[in-house]
Amino acid sequence: MQSQGNNKGLGPHRIIIAGGGTGGHIFPAIAIANAIKALAPASKFLFVGAKGKMEMEKVPQAGYEIKGIDISGFNRSSLIKNLGLPFKLLKSFFQVRRIFSSFQPDAVIGVGGYSSFPVLRFAQSRGIKTFLHESNSFAGKANILLGKRASLVFVASEGMEKFFPAEKIVVSGNPVRQQIKNHPVSRDAAISEYGLDAAKTTILSIGGSLGAKNINEALFEGLEQFSQNGIQLIWQTGKPFLEKARKAAAGLKGVFVSDFISRMECAYAAADVVISRSGAMATAELCLVKKPVVFVPYPFAAEDHQTANAMRLVNKEAALIIKDGEARDKLISTAIGLAKDERKRNKLVSNISPLGIPDADEIIANRILNNLKN
Repeated sequence: MQSQGNNKGLGPHRIIIAGGGTGGHIFPAIAIANAIKALAPASKFLFVGAKGKMEMEKVPQAGYEIKGIDISGFNRSSLIKNLGLPFKLLKSFFQVRRIFSSFQPDAVIGVGGYSSFPVLRFAQSRGIKTFLHESNSFAGKANILLGKRASLVFVASEGMEKFFPAEKIVVSGNPVRQQIKNHPVSRDAAISEYGLDAAKTTILSIGGSLGAKNINEALFEGLEQFSQNGIQLIWQTGKPFLEKARKAAAGLKGVFVSDFISRMECAYAAADVVISRSGAMATAELCLVKKPVVFVPYPFAAEDHQTANAMRLVNKEAALIIKDGEARDKLISTAIGLAKDERKRNKLVSNISPLGIPDADEIIANRILNNLKN
């Protein structure tokens, strides 16, 4: 890897970063842009995302310009809603052409999400260098297609040769949010932020910003078991389940309920055990913060990639897994059992610790900039 000092003079480059739809695509995209900007400060960036999706809010908050295109993904639950997809795709290509004509990029980075496909496809048709970041352990069909003509493909883990040309793969890991990577919080300080007891074992349950129905229902039905076992709970419910959870937790000591936890670095620091979905960002963060985790993969993720993400760790004895459909029967007993078994927790921590990659954003930025010099 080239040093930061050697890269300072590179550029100025004009770079489009395309993709989004979820935080798992947006936050790595912003981290990559920040890392490139640190190494090549004169570079200019333009993000391209899908109109109406969260990137249209999150990217400007991070200080970058974004253009929206009219594109949507394949609807697996209602086939009739897919009838307009070919027209949207065609319209998006015309929108992308106008964006390219105005911005004149010399490189395009795709981070996943359906808005990345027309942008990278157009760039490749014009001979513009493209770079791909695949955050999951199971690549999506669009990324597999785009990877054939990409200059480099950055992946989260080993074993991705079945999806991409081996000579183009760089195992970089997934860029993690700066506040989690660079702002460590002591356990005692974190515990006090949630009004809990530092002497007690604490379980953190995170199901994503919208919550996770079967995780929430399992906790709701077995909530009293936590206090019966002397265990505390930090419960991120998502908005739809918030009121039901608050009513259930009313009067119970050692239960903190919130629809959304903004300071995840505190939540991780407070936790002795984590219950989590297994999206790309969640798994990357948990590897970095070195926590014993019970994964409950979201079963309807494209290509079932959350199960693939979780199994990568489970196969290394670095995590436990419960199927979503079995959560209401098995999750509470599994999580509480792990919380009470210090030896098992220590083994999971030992095995997950080497899997965290703290400088993924810098690895990606360096390789892109070095490639653009050629």
